[in-house]
Amino acid sequence: MDDSTEPRWLDAQEQQYWYLFAYALVRLPAALEAQMRRDAGIEQFEYMALSALSMAPERTMRISRLAKYTGSTLTRLSNVVGRLEGRGWVERRPDPNDGRSTLAVLTDQGWDKVVAAAPAHVAEVRRLIFDPLTPEQQRQLGQISDRILRAIDPDRPTDPTLG
Repeated sequence: MDDSTEPRWLDAQEQQYWYLFAYALVRLPAALEAQMRRDAGIEQFEYMALSALSMAPERTMRISRLAKYTGSTLTRLSNVVGRLEGRGWVERRPDPNDGRSTLAVLTDQGWDKVVAAAPAHVAEVRRLIFDPLTPEQQRQLGQISDRILRAIDPDRPTDPTLG
């Protein structure tokens, strides 16, 4: 059998690192979800969508871009935007520059929700991710995350701020 078809098994150290990383990948979203539900009464994904809109020019973004930003499918995002619309936090509008596209617009009520939810969320992100790491480890975390994301999506541009 050709060596190129043989699996490249993880050694003991790699297995340990992989397990720790995989476990963190499971536990971190669950911890952030619990905090968001407890403190803001919304899902973490809903907050991500609201937060993205809050940072967009005129608090407006194409639904397709918002889906990409949140790492979601259009179907999932459309369902979430529907729930957010029902709460009065988001409005959908036709894109005046492209009749085939729809815009998501953060309402004043949605802005108020993001502003109210943000302090507890950032405190939890700091507690779980940044406070346990040194500044150098934080920089490395950014670089590592960027490299993993580029392995997943090779067309993704490198973040120039990561050095």
